Amino acid sequence: MSTRRGGKARLFLRAFRPGRMSMRSMDVKCRFPLPTPSFFLFMFTYLFITFISGLLMGMTTAPVGAWFLGWVVLAPLWALVIQEEKSFNKFLLGLAWGIGYHGLALFWITGIHPMTWLGVPWLASLAIALFCWIFITFWGAILVAIWACLFGLLTPIFFSDKISPFTRVLLGITLWCCLEKIWSLGNLWWTSLAFTQSNHNLVILHLSQLSGPITITAAIVTVNALFGEAFLQAKFNKQDVASLFKSYFFLLPIITLIFFHIIGFSIYNTPLEAKSKAALKVGIIQGNIPNEIKLNSGGWSHALEGYTQGYKKLAEENVDAVLTPETALPFIWTNQNNLRFLSFYKAILEKEVIVWAGGYGKQEKNLTNSLFTIDSKGEIFSRYDKMKLVPLGEYIPFNKVLGKLIDKLSPLDAHLVPGKIDQIFDTPFGKAIVGICYDSAFSEVFRRQTLAGGEFILTAANNAHYSSAMPAQHHAQDVMRAIENDRWAVRATNTGYSGVVDPHGRTIWLSGINTYETYTTRIYRRKTQTLYVKLGDWLTPLLVLGGALTNITLWLKSKNLLILKYKKYSLNS
Repeated sequence: MSTRRGGKARLFLRAFRPGRMSMRSMDVKCRFPLPTPSFFLFMFTYLFITFISGLLMGMTTAPVGAWFLGWVVLAPLWALVIQEEKSFNKFLLGLAWGIGYHGLALFWITGIHPMTWLGVPWLASLAIALFCWIFITFWGAILVAIWACLFGLLTPIFFSDKISPFTRVLLGITLWCCLEKIWSLGNLWWTSLAFTQSNHNLVILHLSQLSGPITITAAIVTVNALFGEAFLQAKFNKQDVASLFKSYFFLLPIITLIFFHIIGFSIYNTPLEAKSKAALKVGIIQGNIPNEIKLNSGGWSHALEGYTQGYKKLAEENVDAVLTPETALPFIWTNQNNLRFLSFYKAILEKEVIVWAGGYGKQEKNLTNSLFTIDSKGEIFSRYDKMKLVPLGEYIPFNKVLGKLIDKLSPLDAHLVPGKIDQIFDTPFGKAIVGICYDSAFSEVFRRQTLAGGEFILTAANNAHYSSAMPAQHHAQDVMRAIENDRWAVRATNTGYSGVVDPHGRTIWLSGINTYETYTTRIYRRKTQTLYVKLGDWLTPLLVLGGALTNITLWLKSKNLLILKYKKYSLNS
């Protein structure tokens, strides 16, 4: 008799072993019945829905800027991934959503075509532009696909009613934040979910002062998850769409959305101190030198004339310093012998106003994309080398494989090398926080410099390579960096948009596009340190810890439940 019972016990526990539970052999009722659509229904209905949802998320970025869509258009993917049985189908759902989002948001990269000015034939230029767009689109889409697959695998829907929705939401947020963190450590990063709110929803962007942009990402995933759960609850209870809007399940994500904005508004409402001793009068020059002529003798002469005249004009307005764009004067600034013959250099000696000049530096046999502080005597006071080089533009990833195919993307004969992580940019006015072009997409680049004592932000960019959507998105990146670090930001670009942003992310001034402009502004040096600056991204590890503890608790609870069920089964038998 005991042998029979032992055999029954083994069969019972084996049936409930994680990953092997058989819902047919055991009478376990799923909370949400899983559909079993045909292959064609899946391909043309579910994938279409997720793709359209991704496209709508892409519309949150410039040039459309429909930021409010970001709080709802992830919900269809959430609900469909939970209902889908096959892991590969979950992967495809995430891939379709990611292609829609990243493909539309990053479409501006096709603006590098045509590159005939670099000597690239028209058709080859088109092929290169399409390759770049497809590559970075799929790189971003893979993140969503992996999330969908892992989320579907790690959140089985047959847990108890009380704990299952909470577990799914927590695990879904944790997985997305972890994946964004991993992706941001690489060299291809631009379109985080947090980016969908910049630069329109300044209130919610202030959540980044708590734990960086990942805080905003977590908030967006949370609200979308709750909308997705509300839909699933309505489906389980066989409610129609009208009754869904009346149910408390639908009210929960709305209340959560309002709650996040209340927290953001409380931070946004903090007054800014404007101390006269901390004031700094800065001049900005937007040179508007087209890429087609920038690297030839005619472009150099045009740049020298434009920046020299702009510098003199701003100096007469009694500015403390002048900021120029990325590689505004495309010379190797470490070669002092050549500088002494430049009209720009002579203007510095004449006016004695400090300039932050964009140019090239030298590191052994290689070049750096650098911003220099040139003092009133024309000497280099400090230098910052761009840390995040543009893949396929400033360096060739997997050079042995792709180098010969797309080497002409770079207009430079020498290789560019990135700057060191621990750079400090000293100026006669105190330490500054610097980002050159692509650096703006990486919050940690700015946080490290703020933690080291940086008091204001300087960013320099070219942006002439791409379509007009890119400069608008670049400005949105700098708005996020200003808020996260609680600093004034001054940005100079070659063809637009140059601008001035205060610590609350409000744009004080924005230039035109493809125009030559000079502008004078007053900013204030600040020494405050946000929680994010002090601690970095502490939210992601906390989510991982919370998710682990929740799953351990869930496992212990399910184990105890199985023991109780086995005892009842033994007594009945």
